[in-house]
Amino acid sequence: MCSTALQQLAAYRHAWKRRSVMQSSIQGQWRVVWVGFCMLVLLGCTRAAPEQRLRATLEQMHQAIEAREIGDAMAPVAEDFVGENGLDADGLRRLMRVQMLGNQQIGVTMGPVDVALAGDTATVRFTALLTGGSGRWVPDQAQTYQVTTGWRWQGSDWQLYHAQWVPAAR
Repeated sequence: MCSTALQQLAAYRHAWKRRSVMQSSIQGQWRVVWVGFCMLVLLGCTRAAPEQRLRATLEQMHQAIEAREIGDAMAPVAEDFVGENGLDADGLRRLMRVQMLGNQQIGVTMGPVDVALAGDTATVRFTALLTGGSGRWVPDQAQTYQVTTGWRWQGSDWQLYHAQWVPAAR
């Protein structure tokens, strides 16, 4: 009888150890899952990559031009901006204003955007189809341009400091 009780006690003790090992294994697995979840949350909170932010800034300018919001369109333009034929930031603002006065509706259709990052600067190249008119179905005028822009990282935003545009061959 004593040996049976000892065997039962040994079996109970062995089962208890297995249960403890299994519990610690489950706890360990939950720790791994929890750490993985925290890592994913932290990765989701990271700031956008520079190229993504630049593309977003370009898209915001695009939307502002079509919405006829000169202030928003000019927001990323640097004070020392230089454009075609020595056009400065004030000249660019006046050019936009003239286009908006002459066209009730302005459309911008951009082709593929090529971004080349180099440290705190970037060069962006794209083709743009600009349309303007009275807002009817068919625009009154349209012109395609090959555009090259220069950007620099300033603080926490991209600033447009250079732009060159040439009419594309017809």
